[in-house]
Amino acid sequence: MASQQVKESLGTLNKDSFVALLTNLIGESKFVQNNPPDLIPEEDRVVKHVLDVLLPYSTTNGGGPLLINHVTYFPGRGNLIVEYPGTEPGKILSFVGMHMDVVTANPNDWEFDPFTLSIDGEKLRGRGTTDCLGHVALVTELMRRLGETKPKLKSTVVAVFIANEENSAITGVGVDALVKDGLLDKLKGGPLYWIDTADKQPCIGTGGIIPWKLHVTGKLFHSGLPHKAINPLELTMEALKEIQTRFYRDFPPHPEEQVYGFATPSTMKPTQWNYPGGGINQIPFECTVSGDVRLTPFYNVKDVTEKLQEYVDDINKNIEKLDTRGPVSKYALHDENIRGSLTLTFDEANAGVACNLDSRGFHVLCKATEEAVGHVKPYSITGSLPLIRELQDEGFDVQTAGYGLMATYHAKNEYCLLSDMGQGYQVFVSIISQLED
Repeated sequence: MASQQVKESLGTLNKDSFVALLTNLIGESKFVQNNPPDLIPEEDRVVKHVLDVLLPYSTTNGGGPLLINHVTYFPGRGNLIVEYPGTEPGKILSFVGMHMDVVTANPNDWEFDPFTLSIDGEKLRGRGTTDCLGHVALVTELMRRLGETKPKLKSTVVAVFIANEENSAITGVGVDALVKDGLLDKLKGGPLYWIDTADKQPCIGTGGIIPWKLHVTGKLFHSGLPHKAINPLELTMEALKEIQTRFYRDFPPHPEEQVYGFATPSTMKPTQWNYPGGGINQIPFECTVSGDVRLTPFYNVKDVTEKLQEYVDDINKNIEKLDTRGPVSKYALHDENIRGSLTLTFDEANAGVACNLDSRGFHVLCKATEEAVGHVKPYSITGSLPLIRELQDEGFDVQTAGYGLMATYHAKNEYCLLSDMGQGYQVFVSIISQLED
């Protein structure tokens, strides 16, 4: 089928139908908040509304041609694979990553009810409008139109709506389980578009994340006699400065970061500080600083963790050489045989992603974006999308895009723009039509 005929067949986004579906989905957002153990989402509440739209066009209900597979690994927490068959075996493209869970929202902090869709001009407001129930509704509308108009395509078009994207405390529920069971294997035959970013431009790079915790011990003593104490707060500040200095020396900005348009290079910084409490006149015994490394995908996570541990081991060994703060500040009391010490631990780390800029899938996405949005400017950020790195490692040609707003991603008063979603639909149609040629 000629590409122009595909575009004419699929047309533009049916905004009334889209908004009606999104209204139902946002109405479920309270029940799909993902923050275990307190909040475990029930993604099948969203699945139900998607099926209400698509089943009339499915082989399940005899109306054809959509093939629908509702895959559940945990009660009430399903995934949905929807397939529009093409005529050429092995020719395929997919839209994946539209997740049916959301981050939490406290209604007391919002200017409007996060769990009910409200409309303010072009703004569609509510938790999940940008991330990611808006994309669930958008791709559902695309698959509905395919089922309704039945264009004769060479390519099979697959949509994969997933559970459990927003939290990794529980595994074996979403796309990780689908990959493990081989249910997405055939998607390796063509570009896989992960629809869960924002701002309408191709996101071609993401960062890895290494969460770290630095526990520091000293010696507790009265603050009026600081010469008899080892101040763990001062030790932490000086040690962290040294660690950061060495990190930026060993992992400087990488030349590929400019090619990919990363907003920042790799960074290592503290984000939390804890100590056991006590009086203002008491130098504490210990404290803990936590933070993360955000790593561009051109560096290896294992190399970084090994280097960080090497820094800490060296500081512990040479703690007397570390800069001090004032004439009585010290990190070892030799007459008492007491030394300050640092212990570094890591939580689960994930690597970043650099999309393949030579793949046809990328070039098709760029052309589609230019057609629909009016310009194309791929970007990269050191935010983390660990699931797509796992897909890339499994051999999928992953490209990413999204049509919500980065400014409202995971934020209070979340919203998306109806016009942006309409342009997103046009991008999808253009991708399908280009891949027919």
